[in-house]
Amino acid sequence: MAKIAVIGTGAVGATAAYTLITSDLAEEIVLLDINRSRAEGEALDLGDSTAFTGPVLVYAGDYPDCGNADIVIFTAGAGQRPGESRLALAERNHSILRDVLTKLAVHWRDGLLLIVTNPVDVLTYAAAKLTGLESARVLGSGTILDSARFRYALSAYAGVDARSIHAYVIGEHGDSAVPLWSRATVAGISFDDFCRQKGIASPDREAITAAIRQAAYRIIERKGATYYAIGLGIRRICEAILKDQKSVLTVSGLCEGQYGYRDTAFSLPVVVGKNGQGAALELPLDTEEESALRKSVAVLKTAQERLGL
Repeated sequence: MAKIAVIGTGAVGATAAYTLITSDLAEEIVLLDINRSRAEGEALDLGDSTAFTGPVLVYAGDYPDCGNADIVIFTAGAGQRPGESRLALAERNHSILRDVLTKLAVHWRDGLLLIVTNPVDVLTYAAAKLTGLESARVLGSGTILDSARFRYALSAYAGVDARSIHAYVIGEHGDSAVPLWSRATVAGISFDDFCRQKGIASPDREAITAAIRQAAYRIIERKGATYYAIGLGIRRICEAILKDQKSVLTVSGLCEGQYGYRDTAFSLPVVVGKNGQGAALELPLDTEEESALRKSVAVLKTAQERLGL
């Protein structure tokens, strides 16, 4: 059993805490927010729910309470407005990240840091630089949600359980995300071959790619924020860490030469376990995917430069 700190108790942070309570992964969850009253309210509400789940201590705290946290989850910051790109949040949320990590460092040096706030890739890179922690210990939620959306779209199209589909999105969690169509498989065969066996046409790749990239915009336009799916994504990452599952997840982290890239952070399929990020996998890419990844990395490096990173 573990202790988890959630910094930021907006929709994403509170939902993440809820999913963690229902997962029986942690025995202690501390919530921090600049609005102390909000954190206290969420803690009281979540605490009531433990009568239906299991014994989890949930409370509002401050930075000293994070000292022995196994995982610190950073969800604080400004959310996307309707029509606003994730990268547009960079300056505002980088400032918040810097302030939080400065205060956190006084009390916390062990454990893993999971960045969720957007733009997640840029902030993951910034967090690694600001903290000086080993690269394995700083990871971002990355394209775990994009990959889930990719699998869900393929599932809906082909009529097969999304859990039976292997399909990954790499690069930026944002408008330049790169779905790896060439690597999408069902039962070990390519998705196109699966469609042929079922007697259906291959899907419209451009339409599905656009749907994956625009999913957040559609949700935010209708309900103001996205939080259920990413809340479950956070739980999945924490599960892989705390149970040392060595699961392959598309999380964001410092790139250390994969595909020839360095000095940036973006998502790749990574082996995730108790020590955080293990080996990032270099999947074979086709020509279009190589080009798309090159553009995605360029977008992220430009955003980093604007922040002076």
